[in-house]
Amino acid sequence: LLTHLFKAAPKDLDVDSEAEPRPVLHEFIYALCREDATREEADRAFQNLQDRFFDWNEVRVSSHRELEEAFAGLSNALGRAERLSEFLREVFDTEFSFDLDKQLLKKGLKLAAKQLAGYQAANEYIGAWVMQRSLGGHAIPLDAPTLRCARRFGLVDGAVDDAEGARTGLEHLVPKAKGQHFTELMSCLASTFCWEEQPHCSGCPLNAECAYAQETGLAHKANGNGRRPKPR
Repeated sequence: LLTHLFKAAPKDLDVDSEAEPRPVLHEFIYALCREDATREEADRAFQNLQDRFFDWNEVRVSSHRELEEAFAGLSNALGRAERLSEFLREVFDTEFSFDLDKQLLKKGLKLAAKQLAGYQAANEYIGAWVMQRSLGGHAIPLDAPTLRCARRFGLVDGAVDDAEGARTGLEHLVPKAKGQHFTELMSCLASTFCWEEQPHCSGCPLNAECAYAQETGLAHKANGNGRRPKPR
């Protein structure tokens, strides 16, 4: 399944898994934007934060409503704004700066992961994202769209009903070198075809291998010209 995923999907999807490396603090904030969002949506929100505010200290002292505007278009924009504000305050109060690289990169993966998990704004997704992108560890960040797509494709055992168990299973399946690529592929498939309601299985390049598409019969169900607008 993974071999087919890595070979077939890129031909039909606009996937860019070679992102420029970011400092740890930036990656944490980007992950806060990226959870339950597409790459394009997260890029826009992260760029908004950089364009609308002079620096991270200005973000730290700005109101939640001001920050919420930067997250416009993302789910739970106010919640993201509150978490970002809390994170930056916590970092500044403990580090007296916004540089986490000096602290985390020399600690080793276990201690770095423990410190990341200690931030109030952190969760499983953010910790795994930063571990994968900045700290050189092997982790698969799982948000709702990625988990949905992985379950339907058959990469996550249906008996595993918690995200942590699913993530552990995927980390055993997906090679470390393919981790970022896998994350981007799952996200792209989830947003392009594998919607929560009325998934467009007939247009998905992986429908022949997808357990969900085969079980539901949606893989071969024609819909006019084979395309339909994405439900809002």
